[in-house]
Amino acid sequence: MATPEPAPLGRRAVVARLLENRGETLVVTGLGSATYDVHAAGDHDANYYLWGAMGGAALVGLGLAQAQASRRVLVITGDGEQLMAFGALATIAVARPPNLDIVVIDNQHFGETGMQASHTGHGVDLARVAEVCSFAATGTIVA
Repeated sequence: MATPEPAPLGRRAVVARLLENRGETLVVTGLGSATYDVHAAGDHDANYYLWGAMGGAALVGLGLAQAQASRRVLVITGDGEQLMAFGALATIAVARPPNLDIVVIDNQHFGETGMQASHTGHGVDLARVAEVCSFAATGTIVA
Protein backbone atom coordinates (compact mmCIF):
# COMPACT_ATOMS: atom_id res chain seq x y z
CA MET A 1 0.00 0.00 0.00
CA ALA A 2 1.45 3.38 -1.02
CA THR A 3 1.87 6.07 1.59
CA PRO A 4 -0.37 9.00 0.70
CA GLU A 5 1.29 12.30 -0.17
CA PRO A 6 0.92 14.87 2.62
CA ALA A 7 -1.60 17.59 1.90
CA PRO A 8 0.07 20.91 1.08
CA LEU A 9 -0.03 23.58 3.75
CA GLY A 10 -2.52 26.36 3.12
CA ARG A 11 -0.27 29.27 2.16
CA ARG A 12 -2.62 32.01 3.41
CA ALA A 13 -2.91 30.33 6.81
CA VAL A 14 0.87 29.86 7.00
CA VAL A 15 1.54 33.51 6.14
CA ALA A 16 -1.08 34.72 8.61
CA ARG A 17 0.58 32.60 11.31
CA LEU A 18 4.04 33.97 10.43
CA LEU A 19 2.73 37.52 10.84
CA GLU A 20 0.60 36.89 13.93
CA ASN A 21 2.98 38.47 16.46
CA ARG A 22 5.15 40.49 14.08
CA GLY A 23 5.36 43.68 16.13
CA GLU A 24 7.28 46.20 14.03
CA THR A 25 8.95 43.63 11.78
CA LEU A 26 9.54 44.99 8.30
CA VAL A 27 8.01 42.64 5.73
CA VAL A 28 9.09 42.53 2.08
CA THR A 29 6.98 40.50 -0.32
CA GLY A 30 7.86 38.99 -3.65
CA LEU A 31 5.84 39.35 -6.80
CA GLY A 32 2.38 37.83 -7.00
CA SER A 33 0.92 35.40 -4.51
CA ALA A 34 3.28 36.32 -1.68
CA THR A 35 2.02 39.90 -1.86
CA TYR A 36 -1.60 38.78 -1.93
CA ASP A 37 -1.01 36.44 1.02
CA VAL A 38 0.64 39.10 3.19
CA HIS A 39 -2.01 41.69 2.36
CA ALA A 40 -4.77 39.17 3.15
CA ALA A 41 -3.21 38.73 6.61
CA GLY A 42 -3.68 42.45 7.19
CA ASP A 43 -2.13 45.52 5.63
CA HIS A 44 0.55 47.18 7.75
CA ASP A 45 2.66 50.32 7.40
CA ALA A 46 5.78 48.14 7.70
CA ASN A 47 4.85 46.02 4.65
CA TYR A 48 6.75 46.64 1.43
CA TYR A 49 4.96 44.99 -1.46
CA LEU A 50 7.26 44.50 -4.42
CA TRP A 51 5.52 44.48 -7.75
CA GLY A 52 7.29 44.44 -11.09
CA ALA A 53 10.64 43.62 -9.51
CA MET A 54 10.79 39.86 -9.96
CA GLY A 55 13.82 38.47 -8.18
CA GLY A 56 14.31 41.53 -5.99
CA ALA A 57 12.61 40.62 -2.71
CA ALA A 58 15.52 38.92 -0.93
CA LEU A 59 18.01 41.63 -1.90
CA VAL A 60 15.61 44.43 -0.91
CA GLY A 61 15.27 42.59 2.40
CA LEU A 62 19.07 42.53 2.72
CA GLY A 63 19.27 46.27 2.13
CA LEU A 64 16.58 46.95 4.73
CA ALA A 65 18.24 44.60 7.23
CA GLN A 66 21.53 46.44 6.81
CA ALA A 67 19.93 49.90 6.98
CA GLN A 68 17.62 49.04 9.90
CA ALA A 69 19.87 46.79 11.97
CA SER A 70 17.72 47.18 15.09
CA ARG A 71 14.60 45.79 13.36
CA ARG A 72 13.68 42.32 12.16
CA VAL A 73 13.19 42.01 8.43
CA LEU A 74 11.11 39.18 7.00
CA VAL A 75 11.05 38.42 3.29
CA ILE A 76 8.12 36.31 2.09
CA THR A 77 8.44 35.23 -1.52
CA GLY A 78 7.82 32.34 -3.86
CA ASP A 79 10.11 29.77 -5.42
CA GLY A 80 9.86 31.27 -8.90
CA GLU A 81 10.88 34.69 -7.65
CA GLN A 82 13.74 33.36 -5.58
CA LEU A 83 14.98 31.31 -8.51
CA MET A 84 15.15 34.54 -10.56
CA ALA A 85 17.69 35.82 -8.02
CA PHE A 86 19.54 32.61 -7.30
CA GLY A 87 22.80 34.46 -6.60
CA ALA A 88 21.09 36.60 -3.97
CA LEU A 89 21.34 33.66 -1.57
CA ALA A 90 25.15 33.72 -1.82
CA THR A 91 25.25 37.51 -1.36
CA ILE A 92 23.02 37.34 1.72
CA ALA A 93 25.04 34.46 3.18
CA VAL A 94 28.25 36.48 2.84
CA ALA A 95 26.65 39.58 4.41
CA ARG A 96 25.22 37.51 7.31
CA PRO A 97 22.60 39.96 8.54
CA PRO A 98 21.39 38.60 11.89
CA ASN A 99 18.02 40.36 11.60
CA LEU A 100 16.93 38.94 8.21
CA ASP A 101 14.71 35.92 7.64
CA ILE A 102 13.65 34.65 4.23
CA VAL A 103 10.60 32.45 3.77
CA VAL A 104 10.12 30.91 0.34
CA ILE A 105 6.69 29.48 -0.30
CA ASP A 106 7.43 26.75 -2.80
CA ASN A 107 4.58 25.52 -4.95
CA GLN A 108 7.04 24.19 -7.55
CA HIS A 109 5.55 26.42 -10.24
CA PHE A 110 5.99 29.82 -11.85
CA GLY A 111 2.58 31.06 -10.71
CA GLU A 112 2.69 34.49 -12.33
CA THR A 113 3.54 33.28 -15.82
CA GLY A 114 1.15 30.38 -16.32
CA MET A 115 1.96 27.72 -13.70
CA GLN A 116 4.85 26.15 -15.59
CA ALA A 117 6.89 23.76 -13.43
CA SER A 118 9.70 25.65 -11.72
CA HIS A 119 13.19 24.34 -11.10
CA THR A 120 12.12 23.27 -7.62
CA GLY A 121 9.52 21.10 -9.34
CA HIS A 122 12.44 19.42 -11.06
CA GLY A 123 14.45 18.78 -7.88
CA VAL A 124 16.24 22.03 -6.98
CA ASP A 125 16.07 22.35 -3.19
CA LEU A 126 16.32 26.02 -2.16
CA ALA A 127 16.85 25.16 1.52
CA ARG A 128 19.87 23.03 0.54
CA VAL A 129 21.15 25.82 -1.72
CA ALA A 130 20.96 28.24 1.22
CA GLU A 131 22.70 25.67 3.42
CA VAL A 132 25.54 25.24 0.92
CA CYS A 133 25.84 29.04 0.75
CA SER A 134 26.39 28.93 4.55
CA PHE A 135 23.14 30.36 5.87
CA ALA A 136 23.12 30.06 9.67
CA ALA A 137 19.89 28.05 9.62
CA THR A 138 17.71 26.55 6.90
CA GLY A 139 14.73 24.27 6.83
CA THR A 140 11.74 22.96 4.99
CA ILE A 141 8.25 22.74 6.45
CA VAL A 142 5.77 20.28 4.98
CA ALA A 143 2.32 19.22 6.04
